Amino acid sequence: MSQTHGHSQQEIEDRIANPPGRGLLRDVVYGGIDGSVTTFAIVAGVAGAGLSPFVIVALGIANVLADGFSMAAGNFLGTKAELDDAKRLRAVEKRHLTEHPRGERREIREILRLKGLDGEVLEAATDAIVANEEAAVQLMLEGEYGLAGFDPHPHRAAIATFLAFLVAGLIPLLPFLFGVPEAFRVSAVLTCATFFGIGAMKAKWSLDPWWRSGLETLAIGGVAAAIAYGVGSLFNVG
Repeated sequence: MSQTHGHSQQEIEDRIANPPGRGLLRDVVYGGIDGSVTTFAIVAGVAGAGLSPFVIVALGIANVLADGFSMAAGNFLGTKAELDDAKRLRAVEKRHLTEHPRGERREIREILRLKGLDGEVLEAATDAIVANEEAAVQLMLEGEYGLAGFDPHPHRAAIATFLAFLVAGLIPLLPFLFGVPEAFRVSAVLTCATFFGIGAMKAKWSLDPWWRSGLETLAIGGVAAAIAYGVGSLFNVG
């Protein structure tokens, strides 16, 4: 889905000065899909083994809390590692600008050349960026290391992952919590709807149509659930 924005001078300055970064979409989709898949996998496996609804609920809630926190912690540490690495590389480039100014100028010139500049314009732009330490460091982070011009937010990523996992992970348990007849069938339908809904929502930031994105997510989650149910059926105690 295309996204439009204004092109007045003030709108451009505000937008460029405050880039949104990658946002929380990846964290929400990641947490939501994993929450649905892993919780329903437990529901399907335990139900396939013929165990009681109490066991299903107990294991499901334990999974939502423990696995959700584990995913959030992992996302926090991974995002923080990215941030720490960017800070390290920033310090390296600042030191290089002082210790190897000619070599760094050549690097900046090459990055600008690859962006399409040449001749006098290339030399003038290189001189202007070299004269501004922050601009020089940022250009090399992007051109030499492929790092974006914004820093990730570990705490936000962790919270978004945990909340998405919690909400989506509780859905397969609802029929068992409320004692709904044919609880497993209802749980399966709700979980499939969750898979499809997450995929359809994801399509808002994609060129794929909502129904294709929804079906793709549904297929991936359905395979995981089917495998878990099949394994659980091998240990049926009923």
